[in-house]
Amino acid sequence: MIVDVHAHYDDEAFLDDLEDVMARLKQQGIVAISSSSSIESSKENIEIAKKYDHIYVNVGIHPHEAKDAPKDFEDDLFELAKYEKNVAIGEIGLDYHYDFSPRDVQKEVFVRQIEVAKKLNLPIVVHSREAHKDTLDILQEHAIGKIPILIHCYSGSVEMSRILRKHGIYISVGGVVTFQNAKKLIEVVKEYPLELLMLETDSPYLTPHPHRGKRNDSTYLKYVISKIAEIKEVSEDEVIEKTTKNAMDVFGIK
Repeated sequence: MIVDVHAHYDDEAFLDDLEDVMARLKQQGIVAISSSSSIESSKENIEIAKKYDHIYVNVGIHPHEAKDAPKDFEDDLFELAKYEKNVAIGEIGLDYHYDFSPRDVQKEVFVRQIEVAKKLNLPIVVHSREAHKDTLDILQEHAIGKIPILIHCYSGSVEMSRILRKHGIYISVGGVVTFQNAKKLIEVVKEYPLELLMLETDSPYLTPHPHRGKRNDSTYLKYVISKIAEIKEVSEDEVIEKTTKNAMDVFGIK
């Protein structure tokens, strides 16, 4: 079994052929977690997970959507998070690259969702883009040592990754590691222990080389696995075995 811990199968890019994509995943022994961006997205992902036994979900509000979060969104999030195949609150966090939501609103919604996760004893899946200091500050105050944390699609520095590693924070790596300009991420992967690494695609985005420009899906994980094995000088089987164990341990994937 291979686990893609971060995809977006509720995305409109899969509207026309989701069933075919799901069949390919199942045939290749791939389990995927479809991550949400809003309350509505969370509901859509739950419907997908109900239909396909190899799909799990995260429910949550993405920082891009924080400005549109319902005033009392915790009530909805609590109910959605109780769904048996929901395995985390995500994706949540901060995005200072686009700033689609005001930063103070992003921070508030991030913290409130961490509190939901803590009450439900669920992990969190964190989006952090060009906001690494504020992300870490919030995690240190509200989450570290309290619930499992995964930073998805890690894009921070090597120095930041060393801090995360000391706190036992997981990171997931996707197609970006195969890009020609991925020198910083390659250094992070080289140092980061396999015991704290997971695999992701962020489908339909960030398609790995040699398929950049095409729509991504979880079947392209093989390129990520191959690159990580090359960087860490281990076998692909070891990468699969350890990252799958991590996903099973943190998210309860069966």
